[in-house]
Formats: sequence, C-alpha cells, structure tokens
Amino acid sequence: MGFSERPAVWTDHEPTLDEELRALDEEDIFDMANLVEAQTGIPGIVTITTVMGKHGPRVKYFLKPGRHQPSFSVAIASQPRVVANSLDERDLNCMAAPVIEWVALNHEALASFWWDGADWPSPDVQSFIAGLRKV
Repeated sequence: MGFSERPAVWTDHEPTLDEELRALDEEDIFDMANLVEAQTGIPGIVTITTVMGKHGPRVKYFLKPGRHQPSFSVAIASQPRVVANSLDERDLNCMAAPVIEWVALNHEALASFWWDGADWPSPDVQSFIAGLRKV
C-alpha cells in the first residue's frame, strides 16, 4: 500500500475517538498509543494509530485524555497540516504549531507505523515509540 499525502477529510466535524472507534468494521485491526508530553515534548496527548477508518494517515491531539474529548487531527505528511478540528479556536491556535512540528520531525516513522505497525511485535512498537523525536 502506498503513502498518500492527500488524505480524505471528515468535512462535517472532527469526530471524537469514540465516534471513530464505533465507525470501524468488526474486522478492522489497528494499534493505538496515547503519547504524553514526556514522549513528544507537547503538553497534552498525541494519539497515534495504525490504519484506522477511511481517512489518510493522521495523528489526533487532545488537551486531556478521554474517548469523548474534542481534538484536532494532523495529516502525516512531509508538510503536515490540520485536517479536522473540534477544539475551540484558542486551543487550536495554541497547539497546532507544536503538533505540526512534531509530525514533520517524525513523519516517515509515523507513516511507517500507520501502514505497517499492526504487524509489528510489541518490542518493535516500544522501540518505535522510544525513537520518536520530541519538539
């Protein structure tokens, strides 16, 4: 499967994590990790997953953990950008730049995890997460 830098966008709203999980088929298999500031250098939670849903590669940012929390998504690409948002504008304006910077620093590793990570054994996933660069 190839890497696309033009992901589809959820146009009506940024779904909560709970909404995205409920939209998956029973056969969909994915891995997910909630990364904290000590791992990313960004206050809040950055959720990374393997292929999930019908959109392109992305990470989700949350101010605090929880499946029903508002968030924004950033495309995993050489030029990352916000592709969906449900945070208020003040929080988006404050947090988008560091998340975009973090994705740019790690976009090749994040893309590899998105496409292939569901097949990685646990030690490889742990090494991948430990190797991600902080902002």
